[in-house]
Amino acid sequence: MTSTFSPARRALIAASLLAAVAGAQAQVSGPVFRVTAIPDESPTELARKAAPLMKYLEGKLGVKVEYTPVTDYAAAVEALVNKKVDLAWFGGFTFVQAHVRSGGKVVPLVQREEDEKFRSVFITADPAIKGLADLKGRDLSFGSQSSTSGHLMPRHFLLAAGIEPERDLKRVAFSGAHDATIAAVASGKVQAGALNISVWDKFVTEKKVDTARVRVFHTTAPYYDYNWTVHADLPAAQREKLAAAFLTLDKSTPEGQQVLELQRATRFIPTKADNYKSIESAARSAGLL
Repeated sequence: MTSTFSPARRALIAASLLAAVAGAQAQVSGPVFRVTAIPDESPTELARKAAPLMKYLEGKLGVKVEYTPVTDYAAAVEALVNKKVDLAWFGGFTFVQAHVRSGGKVVPLVQREEDEKFRSVFITADPAIKGLADLKGRDLSFGSQSSTSGHLMPRHFLLAAGIEPERDLKRVAFSGAHDATIAAVASGKVQAGALNISVWDKFVTEKKVDTARVRVFHTTAPYYDYNWTVHADLPAAQREKLAAAFLTLDKSTPEGQQVLELQRATRFIPTKADNYKSIESAARSAGLL
């Protein structure tokens, strides 16, 4: 039987059907909740840590959750400030950068209990280095320039000890990540390095570093560090649901234990922007903000 519709009419019907199919597919797939994290460890390690958490959040939020890796710390800040992602794992300094960059439009939701009293460590394989004063005239590697525990706070404590890195050290390097700092010290590329205590402890526990050669020679005083942050425009109901998902993680359940262990957390607790005022002060004093 020959169609009585004109070619133009048939094209319109076809376009309407395609639109209907596309709409149905969009309805099935639903919205996507995007998550990112500062790249303070290798991409493979970050992806390994993220996978169980993304699955857990999907179940709690009732939407598809995707982990979106970024190339550097600045990209993580820009992604949340510009609402390209809904949730970001920041260090204290990257949170401060995002808070300033957005005009106060980002909100820290939760932090690990460990992040209330976080520390950095200075490591070396040189037997002659026994304290911060011994770094004078030697090479030192920080992590990323935007890292709280791998640069800002170690620099802050060096300055407090009367050591100006660019003036007093032979060379200042930036490895880009905490695990890369350990590798640089272990291989002899630099004589000392500064990184966060959590990554160091993980490497020691997993026997990924020879502690007979590489050792901690200084541990800093505690400070507030990492948190999970959202944009202030995220609907309040979703923000509350997200916070509750983190706060109810429990090591007594297999899922909770897996997520918390990968996040190197005892548990998550609420946090607030005021907790990071000392980080902002340290950044401004060091001329990094």
